[in-house]
Amino acid sequence: MAISEERRKVLQMVEEGKLSPEDGARLLAALGQPEEPGTEPAPPVSSVDATGRSFRVRVSNVATGKQKVTVNIPLALVDFGLRFVPASEKFNVETLRAAIHNGMTGRIVEVLDDEKGDRVEIFIE
Repeated sequence: MAISEERRKVLQMVEEGKLSPEDGARLLAALGQPEEPGTEPAPPVSSVDATGRSFRVRVSNVATGKQKVTVNIPLALVDFGLRFVPASEKFNVETLRAAIHNGMTGRIVEVLDDEKGDRVEIFIE
């Protein structure tokens, strides 16, 4: 996949912590259309991150209710990253992207792992 030098630098700066993911997404949007033909352009950043929403993953123990892990990711970064997820029969990326752009909030996924006794919940907040 071809990537412009400017885009690569922005992504590298986000990875190194020199730019926040939100600022990186804004810069990538400002750079315009991707160079690769047939690649869907990102929606305007303001339509996703203007509200400061986040994507939260919470893992807790089913028996005790004690949280094991909580991860918050800026929704703009999730939306950007979903552009690179390949199509799959098990997971419809476009459905998730539509939920993000339509302002959906609340729990969107809950999975119970009976073997480990864990509950995994994913929220858009």
